[in-house]
Amino acid sequence: MSPTSAHPHRGTRRRSPLLPLFPLLLTAAVTALLAGLLAWPGAPRADAAPATFTHPGVTVSRGQLDFTRSMVNAGAQPWKGAFDQMMASRYADLNRVPRPRAVVECGSYSNPNYGCTDEREDAIAAYTQALAWYVTRDERHARKAIELMDAWSAVIQDHTNSNAPLQTGWAGSSWPRAAEIIKYTYTGGWPNSGRFATMLRTVYLPEVINGSNSNGNWELSMMEAAVGISVFLEDRTSYDQAMARFRTRTAAYVYLASDGDLPKTVPSQNLDTRDKIVRYWQGQGTFVTGLTQETCRDLTHTGYGISAISHVAETSRIQGQDLYGTDVGERLRHALGFQAKYELGTAVPSWLCGGTLHLGLGPVTEVGYNAMHNRLGHAMTNTRTLTERNRPAGSNNLFVAWETLTHGDNYD
Repeated sequence: MSPTSAHPHRGTRRRSPLLPLFPLLLTAAVTALLAGLLAWPGAPRADAAPATFTHPGVTVSRGQLDFTRSMVNAGAQPWKGAFDQMMASRYADLNRVPRPRAVVECGSYSNPNYGCTDEREDAIAAYTQALAWYVTRDERHARKAIELMDAWSAVIQDHTNSNAPLQTGWAGSSWPRAAEIIKYTYTGGWPNSGRFATMLRTVYLPEVINGSNSNGNWELSMMEAAVGISVFLEDRTSYDQAMARFRTRTAAYVYLASDGDLPKTVPSQNLDTRDKIVRYWQGQGTFVTGLTQETCRDLTHTGYGISAISHVAETSRIQGQDLYGTDVGERLRHALGFQAKYELGTAVPSWLCGGTLHLGLGPVTEVGYNAMHNRLGHAMTNTRTLTERNRPAGSNNLFVAWETLTHGDNYD
């Protein structure tokens, strides 16, 4: 989020399914590679969309859903406690009334707030109801999720004002999670699923697909939405475009010592001097592994960026391209560890953000911790301590929800 933001307060690798199609894709692959080299020498090539998309496949897989359901039904912790927390929230209320509008207008710091909170929270509610359906098999929850999605797809036409890109990214991250579960696991029918897909394609995707030059959490959330929408739409072109932008932004958001004396940058931002980079990194001139572009702003916004990175990496893994073993995973692991250390109370040294950090990382560690610790075996001591202390992780009421339930020690 930019300084004028919407926040109201503030592993097993699989063989690529594209190999049989190599002759047909060679020209496109060479074109994409050349474009990437021109845009940013040394940038890692974005992984291509799968030949066949996996569903449900946005942030959470069918295997993860089955594991979650079995643990909740067995009364096992922390999943049962996380489920009870979700079901006690306003998002699981079967009496919830959707509040769609044709134009959602979101200004700086949600001023004005014409439908911003309603849209984000209805999207989270749709996802919550979809999870509740999967765990309980109570069709009322599936029908409520459908009611929420249908209400918005029948009405919304546009997002406007300065925070439109971020607002679209946040809501657009939750909608496809809900839609994937309902479309591919609920057999009771969803007659208006095509209209919902049209909404994602015409209202949401154009607003997010070209990214943002604001603070990095904006573009990361927008790419999370674009990747998730692309999976639901089975749109390989948009998936590839979003993934390429995501990987460039991730490398520019989290610093690794291997990057050199200065962080990597996004070419379109023209951060071509040290002074420009330091200003963009909130005045921080000492760069250490795990520092993010927004650490010296506050850990809340940093958490938004870290969360979006983990969500895209998780979706990519489900779709057959495991980014956790690349620099994306390395940056995610170190970003979590660096931020977690200070969130746990480690004294802030004078060279870091002038000796003062604004804490509040949020419920954003479960997905990355599960991938990098449980699947890949990295110790992640600080992240583990913070994750277990904060269980069950709830919702940030923007685009993160119930990740102890879906990803807590969930190895699938």
